[in-house]
Amino acid sequence: MIVIENAAVATVDAEDTYHENGHVVVDDGRIVAVGAGSHAGPADRRIDGDGCLITPGLINTHHHLYQWATRGLAVNDTLFGWLTTLYPIWGRLDAEIVGAAAGAGLGWLALSGCTTTMDHHYVFPRDGGDVLAAEIEAAARIGVRFHPTRGSMDLGRKDGGLPPDNVVEETDEALAATERAIDRWHDPSPEAMLQVAVAPCSPFSVTSKLMSEAATLARRKGVRLHTHLAETDDEEDFCRERFGCTPVEYAESLGWLGDDVWLAHGVHLGDDAIARLGATGTGVAHCPSSNARLGAGMARVRELLDHAVPVGLGVDGAASQEASHLGGELRQALYTARLRGGPTALTARESLRMATMGGARCLGREGHLGSLEPGKLADLVMWRLDGLGHDGIDDRLAALVLGPPAPVELSLIGGRPVVERGALVHADAEALTREARRAHDRLLSKT
Repeated sequence: MIVIENAAVATVDAEDTYHENGHVVVDDGRIVAVGAGSHAGPADRRIDGDGCLITPGLINTHHHLYQWATRGLAVNDTLFGWLTTLYPIWGRLDAEIVGAAAGAGLGWLALSGCTTTMDHHYVFPRDGGDVLAAEIEAAARIGVRFHPTRGSMDLGRKDGGLPPDNVVEETDEALAATERAIDRWHDPSPEAMLQVAVAPCSPFSVTSKLMSEAATLARRKGVRLHTHLAETDDEEDFCRERFGCTPVEYAESLGWLGDDVWLAHGVHLGDDAIARLGATGTGVAHCPSSNARLGAGMARVRELLDHAVPVGLGVDGAASQEASHLGGELRQALYTARLRGGPTALTARESLRMATMGGARCLGREGHLGSLEPGKLADLVMWRLDGLGHDGIDDRLAALVLGPPAPVELSLIGGRPVVERGALVHADAEALTREARRAHDRLLSKT
């Protein structure tokens, strides 16, 4: 039994209960008590949280881990220009490169307060080996809860799509590979460390047939659906010219709205689209730093929340958001909302809720993750907020969201330490860095 006490506690429960000085008790991988003051019962380990804030572990709802190997490229391009530059490089990926990139990306996510992350992998070079297995092995090495999605692309340049033809798959081939991934890895249990979702890439890289049949496959197998949607004006133009409708109308026509779907970005959404997302329970992964880095625009987060759309936070791929710091997205999300809607558009508590319960809803795990409540899985983060960068910000939740990125004093996943005193427990950050550097150099030197 682990008892953490003498810390501020933001539970993110339905009442947003907050304890200025409280405790959390963990036993057998789950939370057994949360409350004010100290805990008088026995403990195998008692942790003093003085100067810290305890929150649920952060949940990353959109990422491309392989992109850690191509950071800092095409830094002044729009999304379509950026993709055109990078697709030929990504076509040279292999399992070794993806494993090293994923290890670095997942290690950095853990150090930024992330306890659960998805990954959207959709590039499968024919001679690249088992790239999905490589990132799953990396997640086990770091110790994070992992939701890899088996992505796909079957609309190459010769057929009017954006990606070069050498990185797309045949439709039936992609569907068969996706089903195999689900059968091999998906764990439907409440305590699962590994769950798989179905994720065709985007309207401009996937045929209508693949989109619709992927939805059918996912629902037959009982797993969730994910894709990019409404990220840029270019995508809006593409959908109107090719399909005669908006991205959300196109998605709905293919069975891609529902409470088992979450969409990446959702930047360019009209009032009707937001209403449809809310009515159908379709989630959105909000990626404010990536949207800013690519100049894609500012998502209408206030309106999405007001329409009861499940909204989570995502760092997105490291090649479109080099910081990749999930804790830092709390502040970026708040700033983006206020730039769009004024000083009351989003609060610090709402930003934290998006990164925790919002993410849990997107991934379909709100019954077991996303808040600090008895019975839930013990995924939590203790942030140190008494150093120079945060001293004097008396509201510790405001310090976490508005202050500089806070060090992670302790991160538990299923009650097991993954980060302690700012260091990874199960992996060496310097070794991850060396491996990622070698992968980067090898990828860029390939011809």
